[in-house]
Amino acid sequence: MPTTHHLDRDTVHREWNNALSPRLTIDPGDTVVFDTRDAADGYYSPSSTHADVLGRGPFRGHPLTGPVSVRGAQRGHVLTVEILDVKPAAPFGWTAIRPGRGLMPEAEFSKPHLTIWDLSDGTHARMSGNVAVPLSPFPGVMGVALDEPGSHSTMPPRKNGGNMDVKHLVAGTTLFLPVWVDGALFSVGDAHAAQGDGEVCVTAVEMMGRVTLRFGLAKGRELKEPQFRTRGPFLAAADRGPCFVTTAAGPDLFAGAQQAIRYMIEHLATERGLSREEAYILCSVAVDLKISEIVDAPNWIVSAFLPESIFA
Repeated sequence: MPTTHHLDRDTVHREWNNALSPRLTIDPGDTVVFDTRDAADGYYSPSSTHADVLGRGPFRGHPLTGPVSVRGAQRGHVLTVEILDVKPAAPFGWTAIRPGRGLMPEAEFSKPHLTIWDLSDGTHARMSGNVAVPLSPFPGVMGVALDEPGSHSTMPPRKNGGNMDVKHLVAGTTLFLPVWVDGALFSVGDAHAAQGDGEVCVTAVEMMGRVTLRFGLAKGRELKEPQFRTRGPFLAAADRGPCFVTTAAGPDLFAGAQQAIRYMIEHLATERGLSREEAYILCSVAVDLKISEIVDAPNWIVSAFLPESIFA
């Protein structure tokens, strides 16, 4: 009989390390309710200010809830992770600009900036003014232990999943993770209330979360990297209406993404009256970067889509 388990956020780890002991051992078919800390480990509060961004200190790793060992999981199997529910566990979230981090050069954003979002109505993330981004919560980090020994940073995404920040990993999606060690040793954290494709300022609407997942095992389907299946057509609430789109052409996709976001920041400042910092943060939580064309050398097209329904 499948069982539902609960893991609190009182104990976390901040690395991928296959020597970590599991906090919980489950059977395939079981469900686990994970309470997760936000990416800043509870550092920010509704009264935090811009000055607190640099006061936080260096990044030590995402605080992750787990690991969970799945009985019977072996290298070469696939761990199926059904995302049943993701919700905020606090009435606020945050987004920060930290100079030197994110898509845009430090020379263009040399000062720290913090936005505190009101999540209390359970439907939107609201910032000061008339901006309301629909909630579409998901875990930014889901992954299993690596087969390489030792400690590995949680910052880059890897073949084990990890810090993928894929906004489609919402309730109803099933994630497929390659198993690299016995038991899989799954962990989760870094929940986001809303995010644009790209997460360009390096933070989304970061939040404390409660994540409910059901686990299974698939054999005879060896994967090299994660894959996932959505429940149906994926259309975020903010996308069901008109968008304003900027484009950039050039031979470098990274530089093209920077330029498309640079144009969007200019648009938001000119047309919507936002500060450049507010515009950059909004690009991170609501604007979707897309590779629109990549076959006509020497230039490719990167587009940035802003859903205009987020403005009251």
